[in-house]
Amino acid sequence: MELFQSWNTEEALSHLVALAVAYFLALPIGWNREKEERSAGVRTFPLVAMAACGFVMIAIEVLGIDSDGQARILEGLMTGIGFIGGGAILKQGDRATGTATAASLWATGAIGAAVGYGQLDIAVILSVVTFLTLTLLAPLRKVVEERVRDQDAT
Repeated sequence: MELFQSWNTEEALSHLVALAVAYFLALPIGWNREKEERSAGVRTFPLVAMAACGFVMIAIEVLGIDSDGQARILEGLMTGIGFIGGGAILKQGDRATGTATAASLWATGAIGAAVGYGQLDIAVILSVVTFLTLTLLAPLRKVVEERVRDQDAT
């Protein structure tokens, strides 16, 4: 079968490692969203990162790293992941919820794409900053919400 004649074990292992790195860099973000009981969580985030990484690696193999088509791949990823994130946003009266989850999904797609392009430093920075933003700024968000509730009550 022609499919297995082109199998390259070393390349397959390299791809497996990249996909695993994308998966694991997104896992803490998904864990945070799961812990906060958001619409997307520990399963969604790693899958988004891994899929984005996979699409980039496929594009590199098919189009070549220097192809102008790489811009279209990134554009499609950004749009598609934005669509997924849009599903996480809910409007309740005059408030919208899920925007942090949607933005986190978008950042997670960027993490996967960065890994796919071999830009591990960018992927790690995106992962750490996204996780820290969700974790460390949550108390600030609660303070703001309490002040808004207090103002609405008066």
